[in-house]
Amino acid sequence: MEEYREQTFDEERALYGKTGVKLIDCRFDGPADGESALKESRDIEVQDCFFNLRYPFWHDESVQIKKSELTELCRAALWYSTDIHIADTKLHGIKALRECADVTIENADVISPEFGWSVKNIRMKNTNVHFTCGA
Repeated sequence: MEEYREQTFDEERALYGKTGVKLIDCRFDGPADGESALKESRDIEVQDCFFNLRYPFWHDESVQIKKSELTELCRAALWYSTDIHIADTKLHGIKALRECADVTIENADVISPEFGWSVKNIRMKNTNVHFTCGA
C-alpha cells in the first residue's frame, strides 16, 4: 500500500485512479483549488485528514475514512462509490453522500443539505445527521 503522510494536495485530480493508498494527516486544500482528488480510485484508507476541496471521492471502491474532516467547502464528497466506512468524522459539505452503496457511518457528525440521495444499504450508528432536501 502506497502511504502519504503530512502532505498537502491542492491540484486537480491529485491522486486520480490510485489503488492501495493510505493517507495519514494529509490536507486537501490550497490555492490551486483542484477537485476530484481521489476520483476512480480503490482500496483507500484515510486517517486524520482535512478535506476542503470539491468532489474528493467519486467513482471509488473500498473507502475507509477515520478521524477526518470534510468541511462545508467540500461539496459532493462521496458520489457513485461503493464499500464505504466512515468513522469519527465530520461531513459538513452539501450533498456529502449520493448514489453510493454499502455504506457504514459510525460516530460521525453530518451537516449536509441534500445528504443521502439514492444511497443503497446504509448503516449509521451513534451519528448525528442534519440535512435538508432540495425542491
